[in-house]
Amino acid sequence: MKYMNRFRVAPGHKVRLKDVDPGFTDHHESHKEANAAIEHDENKLRKLQELFYADGRRSLLICLQGMDTGGKDGTISHFLGAMNPQGCRVVGFRQPSAEELAHDFLWRIHQAAPAKGQVAIFNRSHYEDVLVVRVHNLVPRAVWSGRYDEINAFEEELVAAGALILKFYLHISKKEQLSRFKERLDDPTKQWKISESDYKERNFWDDYMEAYEDAVSRCSTAHAPWFVIPSDHKWFRNLAIARIVVETLEEADIQLPRPSVDLDHIRREYHSAKQA
Repeated sequence: MKYMNRFRVAPGHKVRLKDVDPGFTDHHESHKEANAAIEHDENKLRKLQELFYADGRRSLLICLQGMDTGGKDGTISHFLGAMNPQGCRVVGFRQPSAEELAHDFLWRIHQAAPAKGQVAIFNRSHYEDVLVVRVHNLVPRAVWSGRYDEINAFEEELVAAGALILKFYLHISKKEQLSRFKERLDDPTKQWKISESDYKERNFWDDYMEAYEDAVSRCSTAHAPWFVIPSDHKWFRNLAIARIVVETLEEADIQLPRPSVDLDHIRREYHSAKQA
């Protein structure tokens, strides 16, 4: 079964995250055993992105959401290693600025949407406005509860303009998150990532799970699907997401454009210059 079908949340389906095993690795027994598959997908992704850039008729938006330590940064590093940076950029969304707060909550998102031929990876996204905003009661329920329909309409507009949208929830267990926090404490190169809020937010774990379930269930559509990716094993997370992006691009009917010049004329010019 294709990964895009295995991990996709069907429109109208109610997600129960407790029923999804975050340690799932399919038939792969270890990172070492999966290396060949990972490298194969990376090579495919590299070639497909080049073709996607040349085709120039579509854009690709990849949204990454998940709890702290879920692997958003790691996923981005993996993708950038397999892509040409000329056609790919990363946008991080944190607390809105004063200017952004003066507009509707989707204004800053639209500014960052990818142009045709380009890939944009969102590290967090417009879904923060139905996640952290909901969990911490930053706006009234009447406000955030209306945003699901606004998000669906916004994404539909992007797709109508030629965008492909893939949204990934990086699903880790509470136990694995604590283990990754300890790694940060013990690794001097990662200690800069530590903040007081990391541990405080764990107190809201169940509230976040409920918020994610609603966001994924209500906003996984045929044109902009959500995928729940088991992410306790970083290597499988990378494999699964890369495979889904590859499968999506393979089905997107991307192709090399026809030359915009008279090739025979260019060849004649080349031969004349060579003989001069």
